[in-house]
Amino acid sequence: MQIIKTVKEVQDISRWFRGECKSIGLVPTMGALHEGHLSLVRRSIGENDRTIVSIFVNPAQFGPNEDLQKYPRDTEGDLSKLSELQADVVFMPETEEMYPEGFSTSIDIGPIGKLLCGASRPGHFNAVATVVAKFLNIAIPHRMYLGQKDFQQTVVIKKMARELNFDTNIIVSPTVRENDGLAMSSRNAYLSGEERKASSILYKALKLGQEIIMSNGLDDLSAVKKEMEALIRSEPLAKIDYVKVVDPYNLEPVQRVLFAAVICVAVRIGNTRLIDNIIIEKN
Repeated sequence: MQIIKTVKEVQDISRWFRGECKSIGLVPTMGALHEGHLSLVRRSIGENDRTIVSIFVNPAQFGPNEDLQKYPRDTEGDLSKLSELQADVVFMPETEEMYPEGFSTSIDIGPIGKLLCGASRPGHFNAVATVVAKFLNIAIPHRMYLGQKDFQQTVVIKKMARELNFDTNIIVSPTVRENDGLAMSSRNAYLSGEERKASSILYKALKLGQEIIMSNGLDDLSAVKKEMEALIRSEPLAKIDYVKVVDPYNLEPVQRVLFAAVICVAVRIGNTRLIDNIIIEKN
């Protein structure tokens, strides 16, 4: 496993892989790797000749009052896990390598970046799109692997790749969950024991929403949201940011589920903001 810290070295090795007719998979991460990340790495290894994993806590996507400084970091543990899986390359750039002095270019992903989480995190998804575009140009992968847990992020990245003509297949894998349904996330490390128990309310609410929609096929989804919100509020440590039922392609709110929709939630458990979603598909 090669650990690389410069853009040029990754570009050089990626060109060499391609010159040898090797397919490349990319798994972009911010580190503090958990089973959700590792499932993506395993899938990439199984579907490609070479796998590159990036570890970069992107400062541009953190707002002024967000958790950049305390975001979980475990470089030694991350490298041990990736070595055990036999990833080929780990790209670990410093901030100055990704954003050299004078850097001012950015991608404006449009209105979709202002929906859902974007409403309370202005500029976040533009920063995500920009850094992912850089990773795609650096690693020139045939496939890139993302997790469904960050559903809005997957939609934004697919839109960016499609509209800017990146020749990379964006693959989204199902959310990996704890035994009680909590979506695995690096930020789960912030939760105290009591908060960790309380956090299971997110998945319970999502399953409730799914059950109501699938069994009743309601024309007015506001009733579903009310039921979900009431369940979440029954947990004293939970504070709702949003509960939305949206179109899986453009993230716009829907009033009725005809074929497919996504229920998305963002909830604060104590001081920790957690997001999750569930896809509804009707025959």
